Amino acid sequence: MKIDSAEFGTVTHDDGTKTEVRRFTLTNSAGMSVGLSQFGATLLEVNVPDRDGQMANVNVCFDNLDRYVAGHPYFGASVGRYANRIENATFQIDGQTYELSKNHGDHILHGGAKNFAFQVWDATTRQDDDSASVEFRLTSPDGENGFPGTVTATAVYTLGQSGDLTIEFTGTTDKATHLSLTNHSYFNLGGVGTGKVLDHIATIPAAEMLAVDDDLIPHGGMTPVESTPFDFRSPTEIGSRIDQLPETGGYDHCYVVPGTAGQLRHAAKVVDPDSGRTMTVETTLPGMQFYTANHLSGDASSAGLSPHDAFCVECQMFPNSPNVPSFPSTLINPGQTFTAKTIHRFGIEQ
Repeated sequence: MKIDSAEFGTVTHDDGTKTEVRRFTLTNSAGMSVGLSQFGATLLEVNVPDRDGQMANVNVCFDNLDRYVAGHPYFGASVGRYANRIENATFQIDGQTYELSKNHGDHILHGGAKNFAFQVWDATTRQDDDSASVEFRLTSPDGENGFPGTVTATAVYTLGQSGDLTIEFTGTTDKATHLSLTNHSYFNLGGVGTGKVLDHIATIPAAEMLAVDDDLIPHGGMTPVESTPFDFRSPTEIGSRIDQLPETGGYDHCYVVPGTAGQLRHAAKVVDPDSGRTMTVETTLPGMQFYTANHLSGDASSAGLSPHDAFCVECQMFPNSPNVPSFPSTLINPGQTFTAKTIHRFGIEQ
């Protein structure tokens, strides 16, 4: 295992001070490598071989820090304090109402405008014969974007010799608050920039997904996937029924991962038939947002990519959980720790 580190650029803050941002490259003995950045605790390139041994990057990223700082669709970022949507950007804890910063119409998405994806995290590295890791750490002050409590979050990325990429999140607080962290990577197993992912074959074992309103916000109901365009329990091309979803322009829905939350369970498998590359996803989290990059602009802000040029499998707590008592709780108190683990296992089918 090998870890390389290099300067990625500098961030200029509102007060004029500057912070250096480093990028890290983890490489295993098979030549698979992943890039990571302190800015947003972001996953950069993920280079894996195809069935002929040809390496390609399968994770959408930019080659310079300035593009991340300027704003982007959360490519590879660690998002928080709260992944996905909270209705009306508000919740209550112990009878007190907290007004959050709206950045998605009347709602809050991924924790607000200046969320964890756009901050510089501290970083430390570690490695042994079997794995190499970078641990990112960030402190979010009480009241940031309206959220209560000073939160300390970590995001640990570990590359193993077998081609597994493990992402682990933790979070602690000094005051009761809601927390949900996830990684927001966009994948194309044929290689980034090779076109649409509509011919990728996805298998998602979930029998249910969260019912949502017109703003894609759930209120507690579940919808069976059987006999709908959302049924991927058998291997199915991503694009085979996508035209049946004109309202959203594709998939942007939270699947209920089967099994007991808190335990590592199978969440998805995606195969690119052309290259033979595969990615299997396991997670301890209760949900997985399957998103087919419906809103990529095709310009510089999206690395020139357009809708359906990538897909996301964001393992997370359920959206809007602070306002839905029937959902798994996202409330943490002092002395408690939010934990989440997701593994992306890359492989090859001949």
